[in-house]
Amino acid sequence: MTDILFSSWGGAVVDNRGKPEAERAPIPNLNLPLEFDKEKKVRAFIGWDGIAIRDPEVNLIDLIRAYMEAVQKESCGKCTPCRVGTRIMSSILNRIAGGQGKVEDLDRLKYLGEMIGKSSKCNLGQTGPKPVLHALDHFKAQFSEVIQSKKKIPREEYKVKVTAPCESACPSHLPITRYVELIKEGRFTESLAAIREATCLAGVLGRVCIRPCEDNCRRQNVDECVSIKWLKRFVADYELDKRREPGVTRVPTRSEKVAIIGAGPAGLTCAYYLGLKGYPVTIFERLGEPGGMAAVGIPDYRLPRDIVRYETSLVERMGAEIRYNTQVGKDITLSQIFEQGYKAIFIGVGAHTNTPMGVEGEDKGYKGFIPGVYYLLEINLGRDPYPEGKRVVVVGGGNVAIDCVRSSFRIGKADVNLVYRRTKKEMPADRVEIHDAEEEGVKFHYLCNPVRIIEKDGKVTGMECIRMELGEPDESGRRRPVPIKGSEFFIEADIVIPAIGQAIDLSFLDEKDGVKTTKRSTIAVQEGTFQTNRAGIFSAGDCVIGPDVLVRGAGHGKRAAEKIDAFVQGREVKESEDERLETLVEKIKVYSKDEKIGNPGGQKRAMLELLPPDSRKWIFDEVEKGFSIPIAQKEAERCLRCVRVGLLAV
Repeated sequence: MTDILFSSWGGAVVDNRGKPEAERAPIPNLNLPLEFDKEKKVRAFIGWDGIAIRDPEVNLIDLIRAYMEAVQKESCGKCTPCRVGTRIMSSILNRIAGGQGKVEDLDRLKYLGEMIGKSSKCNLGQTGPKPVLHALDHFKAQFSEVIQSKKKIPREEYKVKVTAPCESACPSHLPITRYVELIKEGRFTESLAAIREATCLAGVLGRVCIRPCEDNCRRQNVDECVSIKWLKRFVADYELDKRREPGVTRVPTRSEKVAIIGAGPAGLTCAYYLGLKGYPVTIFERLGEPGGMAAVGIPDYRLPRDIVRYETSLVERMGAEIRYNTQVGKDITLSQIFEQGYKAIFIGVGAHTNTPMGVEGEDKGYKGFIPGVYYLLEINLGRDPYPEGKRVVVVGGGNVAIDCVRSSFRIGKADVNLVYRRTKKEMPADRVEIHDAEEEGVKFHYLCNPVRIIEKDGKVTGMECIRMELGEPDESGRRRPVPIKGSEFFIEADIVIPAIGQAIDLSFLDEKDGVKTTKRSTIAVQEGTFQTNRAGIFSAGDCVIGPDVLVRGAGHGKRAAEKIDAFVQGREVKESEDERLETLVEKIKVYSKDEKIGNPGGQKRAMLELLPPDSRKWIFDEVEKGFSIPIAQKEAERCLRCVRVGLLAV
């Protein structure tokens, strides 16, 4: 049963017009939300894959007219069918809606729509006319009636969302199709400027982002995804290599001060975009340098510290002052920050502690038992956490675990092992990082789980493990590992490192600060606004959603800056229209792995050149070399420019 009266979405036509509610057929392939916000219902949605109408009062002719105007506006103009054809289609539809249509207009619209779809070079032209063709097939009588009656249709206002599969999947919603197109055209400085509209951490994300955009790249339906992440790194490196002045300018300073706790990705991003708006910002950072977990939790061979420091300098150019070695809760409290005249506080602390494994011996304080986050912190501060230890076992399957094993070689540990309770297929770590660790000689022990830590004289000597087999799927969708009775075995080690998860330390919050927290030890915020229960205090990143990816923390930091600006200026703090549209298209889904794309394949993606395993495994120098200009432009040319337009009636 459904309330949708007509849908042609995804190639499945379901016509429920005139049917009782109990007899309406369900709509496959479409997850169209009922509400746009608390006040407005979703009456209709049309876009790249068809039409969906919920409200019988929606005027389809005007809907199609407005949609085609939006498509024409987005045409890049680089191929004649889309540039000229969409303009003609838009003119015809405007003429019909204005009561001046002709009978032959319908055949002309159909011819143009089919021609544009078949001959356009990019996905905007290939998908743009689809709803018009569907409307002509299934609502022809309405078109004919308007043409014959010469009736002028009132123009309504609609909400338009321009998206792409890669951009919809990006937690920071970077303008990927635009910055990749600019690289193709050799406009590298403009490409970086486009990226900085959405993030100030182009060089950081160009190295360590988990790239969900690439998992949603339509090019992989043809051969392989575009190397979106490394193209971002390319333009960030280009600015440094050419010693270009970053094109960032600050507006005149406002009087209202904002404080930020934590100079990690969320805090730096929030500060940058507040600075663009003219706010004087002070960042309180407990470490002696910027970047948070990006600096002290990610090894230099993946993310050189000078990249983090350079992009932090851009934040400082925006007027931010960073007070290092200042621990909130100890050196200064939240209440004292407000007493110093700050109008708002943003909390962006990262996940700097480990979650326990729950095995015998881990709480005994044995020498050589070192939590993963602390292990990486010590290494990134230039210290060997346990110099006498040479044999290492790391427990876990995420990027922190991989960073621990690969960093171990680089501080002189020759025997390095990783224990993971599932198979390689289920490991959440980046595929590239797993491959590089294998090349460097890490010994992987799959389908194993620790049972207890073995020690002698208070020092770790090894770890008892048990073999596992995969059972039924758990809440994550992955098959649950089940112990195999009697399969215990022993791994010799001087150092055991748990890296099964990170946790948030909120001990800096005092009870009198009045900031509510959750059962998961995260800060409670109002959904969509990043506001805590205490007026003027906002929060985002790991300390709100739990340990998560850097790109989402950065994206949330930018969004929080918008909310803080609204709060300080006395406007209503609410989710923006564009944020709601992003959420809507994410639910509808912009990418399908089953889509058949007619483009010829056979073009492999460009890969970064790596230092040889035998030489790189012992040094902290960056292991990957960036793209050259010719390789970057050739890779950018592989982009199918999957720009898609959606239009919403509310």
